[in-house]
Amino acid sequence: MSQTKSSTQKDAYGLILDAIDVGMFKPGDRLVENDLADRFGVSRTPIREALQRLETQSLLERDGRSLIVASLDHNQMAELYVVRRELEGLAAALAARHATDEEVQVLRDMVEADDALIDNPVELAKANRRFHQQIHLASHNRYLVQQLDLVHRSMALMATTSLAAEGRGRIAQDEHKAIVAAIANRDEAAAGQALKDHISVAFTTRLKQDAGARGG
Repeated sequence: MSQTKSSTQKDAYGLILDAIDVGMFKPGDRLVENDLADRFGVSRTPIREALQRLETQSLLERDGRSLIVASLDHNQMAELYVVRRELEGLAAALAARHATDEEVQVLRDMVEADDALIDNPVELAKANRRFHQQIHLASHNRYLVQQLDLVHRSMALMATTSLAAEGRGRIAQDEHKAIVAAIANRDEAAAGQALKDHISVAFTTRLKQDAGARGG
């Protein structure tokens, strides 16, 4: 009985988390137990427990008595990118040391396939997440993978993707190819720096997007 309950709780949590991750629920959207239960075909109790867990993780926040998808202010975004840059750089360096030849080939194949998505920011953003997750796995460090998973969950609280900026898709793809080349060459320092630089450019792009939105 407890195993079934635990499985249902995990499913409810995962369903809501995935919906936030893919943009079905955006920052500021109100999440209501009844609506979520109907949408996902899950009873209210595991939905309520999932919402409490997401609030504890700061992915949801209170707006009066309601729970809404959290949003990041400027300082939170900056703090998140600082952490992401360092952890992603470490993942790339460890991937250069530990990735199997097969894992390197998967990264090459992913980048090549993603070239077809340059003019589709939404799909490119999904592919971008898959690419970065593949590097995390190739680091062969479970604790680093867990921390990066938390970071990337928080990234979902940003309403837009930096890949939507004009020309960013092509530049990001070129950066991905440089990262994979360094990993394939087993150059830990170059791989780590290439991924750190990639995150820095993405952050700069996002700052410009936000400045433009305020100016508009």
